[in-house]
Amino acid sequence: MTLYGLFNIGKVIELRLNEIGIETFEQLVELGTEEVFLRLYAKNKNTSKTVLFSIEGAIEGVKWREIDSKRREELQKFFDTVTKKK
Repeated sequence: MTLYGLFNIGKVIELRLNEIGIETFEQLVELGTEEVFLRLYAKNKNTSKTVLFSIEGAIEGVKWREIDSKRREELQKFFDTVTKKK
């Protein structure tokens, strides 16, 4: 299964994922949200929190705004730690 067309994955995010070697939904799931974000962030320090939420939503099959609030909090803390934001 390709990435474009999954919830939250448009052409730009698909291209960025392809650049780090992720070309299928299966690869996305296998690596998981946090690892995928770390790889994207290592390549481009301007990778946003929205991208992090978009990856999670794609894996879970929901729009990123519909991610469970507890999981969103976990991802926010992860993002803040990775990007050193308080």
